[in-house]
Amino acid sequence: MNNQSLLNRSLQSVWHPCTQMKQHETYPLIPIARGDGVWLYDADGKRYLDTVSSWWVNLFGHNNPRIKDAIKLQLDTLEHVMLAGFTHEPVVELSEKLANLTGLGHAFYGSDGASATEIALKMSFHYWRNIGQSSKTKFISLQNSYHGETLGALSVTDVAIFKDTYAPLLMQSAQMPSPDFRLSEAGETAEEFALRRAQAVENYVAAHHADLAAFIVEPLIQCAAGMGMYHPTYLRRIREICTQYEVHLIADEIAVGFGRSGTMFACEQAPIKPDFTCLSKGITGGYLPLSAVLTTDKIYQAFYDNSTVRGFLHSHSYTGNPLACSAALATLAIFETDNILQMNQQKSALIQAKMQVLTDLPVKHMRHQGMIFAFDVDTQNTQFAKQCYQAAVQQELLLRPIGNTVYWMPPYTINEEEIDFMVNTTLKVIRSIL
Repeated sequence: MNNQSLLNRSLQSVWHPCTQMKQHETYPLIPIARGDGVWLYDADGKRYLDTVSSWWVNLFGHNNPRIKDAIKLQLDTLEHVMLAGFTHEPVVELSEKLANLTGLGHAFYGSDGASATEIALKMSFHYWRNIGQSSKTKFISLQNSYHGETLGALSVTDVAIFKDTYAPLLMQSAQMPSPDFRLSEAGETAEEFALRRAQAVENYVAAHHADLAAFIVEPLIQCAAGMGMYHPTYLRRIREICTQYEVHLIADEIAVGFGRSGTMFACEQAPIKPDFTCLSKGITGGYLPLSAVLTTDKIYQAFYDNSTVRGFLHSHSYTGNPLACSAALATLAIFETDNILQMNQQKSALIQAKMQVLTDLPVKHMRHQGMIFAFDVDTQNTQFAKQCYQAAVQQELLLRPIGNTVYWMPPYTINEEEIDFMVNTTLKVIRSIL
């Protein structure tokens, strides 16, 4: 089947996510037939370097044999069983490994990042209710934050294009000033700015803690805000504030976990231990949908009771799916056997060095954190993101700018030749549309 046939069938039958479908009258869909390593191939054989890891999920390349084999092996024994009243080896082993990695325990599973956010918000609310502090029902998050698009997650998200339409459906939350260093004053260091932003949180929490259940944050990088990066001192300080005023700290590691930030989890760089950690995206290496929320023993114990209604009565049919858990276990095994975090340090330094060629462009705020790289293009072109995307795919490169921010979040398997292609083609593309 050729590209045009598949494209037409998709337009007739699929409602694509995060998309104004009418725009596909002008900007055609790209029908993908297969993937291999960092490359995606369409039905006509044209390839595209996947610099965004297919929405930030793919860690070890498309068509990875170790993850595939783990899923195939699991498929021969147990594809799924409900986790209410039953258990199975993959979910137990994965929960044990995640507990060892995070210092938190009793993993509760969902299907995606937004459902992980929902779970953490509900758990926090329910905890305070169970211990007799039912006034603690409100949440705070950061300005420009993104935590998903289901109603609870959207309530603590602060991206207008996603949120404004649904405002009447959402619970109210308050947004704290973002620690994104791009917002700092001239001459202010990243740490000074982080502490100043943290002080604003303390001022708010001191006045409202009696009503606050939790503060949810994206540790170190606010990805949907255009890869807004900040100093780890901010995390240390808000951990202290939340502890002092008895407010839960929820770490949304959905996009930045599993090595993206440079450490296994971004919170390690503070270092802090949150009350809840939300995980998804890279957890299965990009192979199957899965998310998890881990929390403290203290919070778990508040639900452990003879009364059913004091339990956490949240579920979905595919909770803890064995196939997804097997993919996650294979992903963690690659980290363990291949020294991925150390190799990524070297790869990150290489990409940082090579991206200096971009300084010839009108760019600012060139930045990186682990295996996330970004810069802002100084342009008044309101169509920059669309034009950049279109020009890039013509050059065998998948870029999805966020406004004027161009970023790379490639699979960890990218090699030096592919890095050169990614950097040099990005330079060529941006020059062509400025």
